[in-house]
Amino acid sequence: MEGCTKTGIMGGTFNPVHNGHLILAKTAYELLGLDKILFIPSGNSYMKKNVLAAQKRIDMVRLAIANYPQFELSLVEAERTGNSYTSETLACLTKQNPNTCYFFMMGADSLFQIESWKNPKLIFSLAKIVCAVRDDYNLEEIKQKGRQLQGLGADIIYLDMPKVDISSTEIRAKVKEQRSITDDVPVEVADYIRRERLYYEEN
Repeated sequence: MEGCTKTGIMGGTFNPVHNGHLILAKTAYELLGLDKILFIPSGNSYMKKNVLAAQKRIDMVRLAIANYPQFELSLVEAERTGNSYTSETLACLTKQNPNTCYFFMMGADSLFQIESWKNPKLIFSLAKIVCAVRDDYNLEEIKQKGRQLQGLGADIIYLDMPKVDISSTEIRAKVKEQRSITDDVPVEVADYIRRERLYYEEN
């Protein structure tokens, strides 16, 4: 860890990016002493369907992080053809930046799913896992899963987080129902969604 640039990774569809993402990124940046955090919108997400076009999601992330100099937008997944796989993204980033130590951030729900991702052992070999633990999860259950994953080479950091009741699914539903999302997303993102009329016809 000595001498390397400590870079956090916030990946996801960001459909749309919201304040919960920003709170997690800010918490990790401060508590782990990171140098910067990359926000990496997925290109083709093989796990989720009916995802908004990549450029719209990229535009929203760019707006959301504009006031945070420690956050950067990365198009490493959006510019790659085919499905977006975390293992391939980390391999690409590591090749480009061999003196960087990566911290991959995820929610507790993803920790229970990561074994079904493509090449989880490669993910564990290329990044520390930062698991956001909220007070509505059973911490012992999460740590038990973590111990199991350590057997596959995982190095897991548990990050205590305030509970943030914001989800992209709920935001899309609110937009469709013409309810306010001003508490859920940065004002610039809310304006963009309204201007572009995103999610108004969501199925």
